[in-house]
Amino acid sequence: MVSVIDVVGLLAILGVNGTAAALLTRFFRVRLDTQWGPIVYTLLITPVVLLVSTLVLSGIVGLGFNLGTAGAVVGIAIALPLALGVAFDYFWMPAPDDVELPTEYARENSPRR
Repeated sequence: MVSVIDVVGLLAILGVNGTAAALLTRFFRVRLDTQWGPIVYTLLITPVVLLVSTLVLSGIVGLGFNLGTAGAVVGIAIALPLALGVAFDYFWMPAPDDVELPTEYARENSPRR
């Protein structure tokens, strides 16, 4: 039987993984100037980070409960937060080019120093 603490632990894993996916997606979109770079990096690097965080949070820390199969773990703890994090960044956050930076920051990080 699954206890309330186990469900809260699984929700904590989903929250951490979703936040990590959104932050990594934003980081790649801001830092990479190519058209396909952020997409490729998000689809190749972010799942590895989510896998490591899932292994640490569920294995070492002991959050969550046994989902039964490896496919269920990949689907629930990695694919779902990845999809939610990417959707959050692409659909809810403004595009990096649309964000106006303060003049001090723009002057300090200007490529024409």
